[in-house]
This record gives sequence, C-alpha cells and structure tokens, in this order.
Amino acid sequence: MPSRPREISSLGIYHVVYRGVNKQQIFEDEDDYGKFLTVLRKYQPICGYKIIAYCLMSNHIHLLIKPGKIPLAGIFQRVIPSFVYWYNKRYERVGSLFQSRFRSSTVNNVSQFFTVIRYIHQNPVKAAICDHPAQYRYSSYKNYFDDDLIDSSFVRSEVSVESFRSFNCAENDDQCLDIDDERPRMKDERAVNIMQRLSGCSNVTEFQHLDTKVRNEVLYDMWVAGISMSQANRVTGVSYGVIRKVIAAAGRK
Repeated sequence: MPSRPREISSLGIYHVVYRGVNKQQIFEDEDDYGKFLTVLRKYQPICGYKIIAYCLMSNHIHLLIKPGKIPLAGIFQRVIPSFVYWYNKRYERVGSLFQSRFRSSTVNNVSQFFTVIRYIHQNPVKAAICDHPAQYRYSSYKNYFDDDLIDSSFVRSEVSVESFRSFNCAENDDQCLDIDDERPRMKDERAVNIMQRLSGCSNVTEFQHLDTKVRNEVLYDMWVAGISMSQANRVTGVSYGVIRKVIAAAGRK
C-alpha cells in the first residue's frame, strides 16, 4: 500500500522522529552522536534547511526542522545514508540502521512551535535519563543560543533567553510526536476492558479513587499490555504527565 502524502506545515516547520530499525540502538558512544551532528552540519548549506531544535536519544532522534530548497524526504536521503555508511564501516556491519520512513508532524502556529521545542528538550527527562534538560549532552538545550547548528533567530525575536530557559524546564503534560505513538493502535473500547480487568474498576471515577500505589501498578501493567500513554490518559482520566512519571519510575527499577 502506498504511503500517504505528508501534511504541509503553514509555517514550513516540521517535528521529525527517526528511529532505529527494529527499535535497535543507533548511538553507542560519544563519537556516534558527534558524527551524526557533523553530518547534519555538512548537509545544512547543501540542502538549505534550518535546525531549530534537536535531541539524539540512543535509539531515535527528534528534530525540529525547516526545509529550504530541498524537501524533507530529500534531506534525509542525503543525511541518513551518509551517517549509516560511516556507522557500518566503524562497526563492521551491513544493512539498514534506521527505519525506511521517518515520521513527521506539522507545526502550524507559535504556541505549537514552542511546545514542540520543549517536548524535544525534555525527552531525556521524560525517559528518566536525567532530571534537567541541561544535564543531557546530546540535545540543543544546553548551548541553544551558541550552537552554530541551531537557528535560534525566531526564538530570540519572541522571548528572552531567561523566559525560554524557564519555559523549557517547566513541568507539563505536552503530547507530541514520539516513538510511543508507534505502538500498535488499539481501540479505546479494548483499552477500557484491559483497564477494568487489571484494576477491578468499572469506570474512570472508580479508577481515580484507587490507592496511589495500586493505581501506578495498574498504569504500568496497562502500558506493558500495549496501551500507549496518551490512550491510558483517555481511558483512566489520569494526566499524561503522571502516567509518564509512573512508567519512567518503573523503568528505573
């Protein structure tokens, strides 16, 4: 079946997620992360794109990008093979490293623009890798206004540096494009049945009155059963932020 055409952003800006094939790790060490950023810098003048924010996680990448003369697909037809060629040579491997098709969502207004930047910068925090965006070395947050890879001109025109930092570190329930969204989609009716079976509750109100420890155990079991965090939010009424923390805490254990 042919892929659906990608939506067009009214601002020309896209949130892109690219993950490792079969969910495998992309970056093993500092040299791998550094090489990917070097490749992004190499093709920036060639393709004419602007990187507004990025976060490189071990098995996927987040980019907020504004294409120039070359469309998104053309950009990644250059960037990804260049990195994979180097990676395969370094690790004496062959074959694909990334999924064949990246995922993207449109950014269509200023509010969404800043929300996506925060979501990208908080990705390591939400994954329980660190407690603060500045502690993560492989995102654009720490050196945002000094990184030659980043186009911070629009951010500078809208907010102060202090306001930007504060906003990026604020607790939130932001829901943006992520690899969690790639879980097999389940109908809400089935998710409700799983919630009821695991919790013994017949409705959302009963679920919200569960003991916190029991509730958290059920939320984690729901996630293991294949219910995404956004879907768990819908069928339990528990905020996305709380669900995210529960799953991250369970992961640390």
